[in-house]
Amino acid sequence: MTQRLRVGVLAGGRSAEHDVSLQSAEAVLDALPKDAYEAIPIIIDREGRWPVDLRRDLVDVVFPVLHGPFGEDGVVQGHLETLGIPYVGCGVLASAVAMDKVAMRRAFLAEGIPVTPHVWFTRHEWRTATDPESLVKSLDWPMFVKPANMGSSIGISRVTSMEELRTAVELAFGYDRVVLVEQGVDARELICGVLGDYDTPQASVPGEINVIGDWNDYESKYVNTATTVTIPAVLPDRVVEDVRELALRAYRAIGGYGLSRADFLYERDTGRLYLLEINTMPGFTARSVYAGAWAASGVAYPDLLRRLIDLALERGAR
Repeated sequence: MTQRLRVGVLAGGRSAEHDVSLQSAEAVLDALPKDAYEAIPIIIDREGRWPVDLRRDLVDVVFPVLHGPFGEDGVVQGHLETLGIPYVGCGVLASAVAMDKVAMRRAFLAEGIPVTPHVWFTRHEWRTATDPESLVKSLDWPMFVKPANMGSSIGISRVTSMEELRTAVELAFGYDRVVLVEQGVDARELICGVLGDYDTPQASVPGEINVIGDWNDYESKYVNTATTVTIPAVLPDRVVEDVRELALRAYRAIGGYGLSRADFLYERDTGRLYLLEINTMPGFTARSVYAGAWAASGVAYPDLLRRLIDLALERGAR
């Protein structure tokens, strides 16, 4: 009998996305084919305490289903590399760049990838400015205020006045010392999954998030069940190809490996595409938009897990 591969499913952690991570981990643990893998849950508590001292003799590969800081930002990836343990997903640099919304946009702009107009500033710059409104004078209402390092729409606000902006900036500073302010765009929200190695990644069919309300906030993503997803998205063929091409360009811009999900804005009036962000460990339940996009592209959820684990082992062997 062939020995099963020991897969440590790493979840939880100190991030505000702790609960989302647990949902993803539960799905991965349930779906890993039992004939090939021995799934080992490793749940980090909210204070950052690990249940075990992870070692190479305990697991063969780690699936770090961690979202947000202390998990999706390169910290855990670096720890696993020092231990010599193969792991699913992007490496240290790609994870760090994709987690930081300012660094990510710099990488995109360097590669000529279109992003929405935006500004960013530190807590010190904001609080010492004689006229804080001057920091966002290049943008029009509405604006979106975001902490530079956070995911799942946590700490993000849509604002339409200076009073709302001040409140939103202080909220965002509760999560990070750097805040990004983006120009609001009347647009459809699209996603595209990427799967593969450095050299020959593949892009899924695009999907569309059918947003309830003004924007896709945390409650829309994880609480409000009325939010729906259309996969494949109903788009002109040209737009489908543009989305897939930009998703692959973004993946290469950060040095991606294993997987990512690219999020887009498709402006209603002009038909322009803007790359909103790239996620190196998107929500990972079988019902998540990433898994759904690959299912619609012919890769079922258990097969998706297999491919990601194989990619982790290939990189580890190199």
